[in-house]
Amino acid sequence: MKRSGEMKRELAENDSTPLYAGVKQVILDRIHSGEWPPKYRVPSENELVVELGVSKMTANRALRELANEGELVRIQGVGSFVAERKGYSALFEVRNIAEEIAERGHIHEASVVVLARETASPEIADALELEIGAAVFHSLIVHSENGVPVQIEDRFVHPEAAPEYLDQDFTTLTPNAYLTAAAPLSGSEHVVEAAMPQAWECKLLTILKTEPCLTIRRRTWSAKQVVSTARLVYPGYRYRLEARSGKMFEE
Repeated sequence: MKRSGEMKRELAENDSTPLYAGVKQVILDRIHSGEWPPKYRVPSENELVVELGVSKMTANRALRELANEGELVRIQGVGSFVAERKGYSALFEVRNIAEEIAERGHIHEASVVVLARETASPEIADALELEIGAAVFHSLIVHSENGVPVQIEDRFVHPEAAPEYLDQDFTTLTPNAYLTAAAPLSGSEHVVEAAMPQAWECKLLTILKTEPCLTIRRRTWSAKQVVSTARLVYPGYRYRLEARSGKMFEE
């Protein structure tokens, strides 16, 4: 790593730009050169103050903006780290997140927070086309890529569509994989929105409450029966959603 004196000289070379922008550029130069690889812990606000001779406000703004731009991942109480290249998920396909992560050569892990039989709220009953208070199966799972949480999967399942749902080990088998086998997909519905995370979602995703998320609300059918309704929450700076349609290439 370059010495602080060298970093300070590089900052001085950017004196035609706002100070915070100069700090950003110094950090970006390290990242883009490969000197600071993905997951590398970058200097803290206090360290930047000492190394670059800037104010804490300037250092904070530089780190904050780089996090908002997806260049850094800031974990409260731990520090700021160089972000990995964003993972991605097919927007209008119902795909297995474990397979998507494996295709990138990365490791998928799942943590089961909730797996229980519950009574349907009015919203869930409407989505699953059941009576209010009817029995439903509920799973809440956090999916991670190389140890970093990338999706909360909050799913409610129609018991008749998958009666053995609660007996599954969703640390080794995803709900998508199980439901695809138990109730083959015939149709799906997607609603995409940007939203600020709730406090419990911040804890599960290890993000700040000020960091926006991408949310997909998805319903799936098998034949004419609704199988499940799911809310999928992605940290916006770690993930992107993609969709393609129409003929892309000539044979």
